[in-house]
Amino acid sequence: MPTYQADDGWDALGDPSRRAIVECLAERPRAVGEIAEVLPISRPAVSQHLKVLKDAGLVSDRAVGTRRVYRLNPAGVAALRDQLDAFWRRALDGYQDVIDQSTEEHS
Repeated sequence: MPTYQADDGWDALGDPSRRAIVECLAERPRAVGEIAEVLPISRPAVSQHLKVLKDAGLVSDRAVGTRRVYRLNPAGVAALRDQLDAFWRRALDGYQDVIDQSTEEHS
C-alpha cells in the first residue's frame, strides 16, 4: 500500500470528480462500474481518478472476483483530518492572540 503524502491528498481532492468519487465511497465500497453509474463521467475516467486517489493514499482496493472494489482508506482520510484540525487549532490560537493583545491595549 502506498504511503500517504500530505500534499497529494489535498491535491487529489482539488478535482470535483474526485471529490464526488470520495463522496460515493463514503457511503459504501464500490466497483468502478457502480461509481460510473452515479456520476456523469465514463468508466475509464473513473478509473483514472481512482488511480490518483489511490496514489494519494485516500482509497484502497481489493479484488472481488473479476472486479476491483474501492473503499476509502481510513489512514489517508484521517491524515487529512489531522491536518485540517491542526490548521483550525492554529487559526483559533491566532484569534486568541489578537483578542489577548486587544485586551492588554485597553487595560
